[in-house]
Amino acid sequence: MKSVLIIGMGKFGRHLAQKLISLGNEVMLVDKNEGVVERYAATFSDAQIADCMNENVLRSLGVSDFDLCFVAIADDFQSSLVITALLKEFDAKYVIAKAKSDIQADLLRRIGADEVIYPEREMAEKLAMRYNATDIFDYIELTEEYAIYEIPVRYYWIGKTITELDIRRKYRINIIAVKVGNDLNIMPGPDYCFAEHDHIVVIGTAEDIHKLSKL
Repeated sequence: MKSVLIIGMGKFGRHLAQKLISLGNEVMLVDKNEGVVERYAATFSDAQIADCMNENVLRSLGVSDFDLCFVAIADDFQSSLVITALLKEFDAKYVIAKAKSDIQADLLRRIGADEVIYPEREMAEKLAMRYNATDIFDYIELTEEYAIYEIPVRYYWIGKTITELDIRRKYRINIIAVKVGNDLNIMPGPDYCFAEHDHIVVIGTAEDIHKLSKL
C-alpha cells in the first residue's frame, strides 16, 4: 500500500484516484475549486479544498510523507510548474507531473519532476497502434522500439507447438503468455500446443508484429 497525493481533481485526477484506491492505496485529493471538491466529496473521503500555489498551504499537507505526488492540473501550466517546484523544495519523495507537450515536459523535468506523463498522447498512440491492425487487442509500450502486444493466435499455428513453429527464430518475437478467456498461462513451455481461441501475449517490435499480422 502506498500513500498518494493528487493535486487537481479533473477527469484524469479523479480516474487516477479511483483506480489507486481500488488497488488498496491511501489517496488524498486536493483542488482549489470548492465546487469540484464538494461535488465529489461522497466519492472521495479524503478530498480537500486548497490552493497549492500557496507555499504555506502546500507545506501544511506534509508532502514529504507521501510516497507519490501527482500534479494533475490540466489547464494551468504555470500552476503546474510552480507546484512541481514547490513539491521538490518541500522534499516530496517522487513527483509525477502531467504534460501536454514536449516543451512542457522539458520544463517540468528541469524544475524537478521525477517523471512526466502525457495521458492524452499515450492513449492516442495506444489506440492508433491497436486500430492500425485489425487483430491487436492490447498494446503496452516498453521502449521506442519494443512493446508488449496481445494478438490472436495465427490460424496456421493451431494444433502446433511452440517448438514446431520455431517462433522466436522465425518471427523474431517472444511469447510471454497465452490467454484463453480470462485465464493466463504465463511463460508457456516449448511443448505448448496452440488452440483455436488462444490469444498470445508477445514482446516484439512494431515492424515484426505487423509482419506477422499480415501473414
